[in-house]
Amino acid sequence: MGRPRVDLEYAAFYPEVRSVTLSSGSSLSPGIDLDGLTLVGILMPSTWDGTAITFQASINGTAWFDLYDAAGNEVILSVAPSWYIQIDPRRFAGIRYLRIRSGTSSSPVNQTASRVLQLILAAPR
Repeated sequence: MGRPRVDLEYAAFYPEVRSVTLSSGSSLSPGIDLDGLTLVGILMPSTWDGTAITFQASINGTAWFDLYDAAGNEVILSVAPSWYIQIDPRRFAGIRYLRIRSGTSSSPVNQTASRVLQLILAAPR
């Protein structure tokens, strides 16, 4: 019978942490070059305006596109201050450049002060 099989594809990794700042009065971060890494988590700051974040992706860091899943739904994560958000790495696989938006594409939320998010990145296995 033996032990159950476990998918270790993303089970063990050495994460890299990168900071990104949303400026006061802004809802969109500057672009982040993921440089072959995949987003696997986000550590939210202790203060944050809004309850959702969405994303824009780019292949060249110049032309940006709102991020949607295969079903045509905007990729939305529920957030709150001081949350560590675990992310399925398959959701962001293949994205070279990423921007984070406070709110959604149809309803962005400007931050009332500068906010620093910690992005947890890992190399795909």
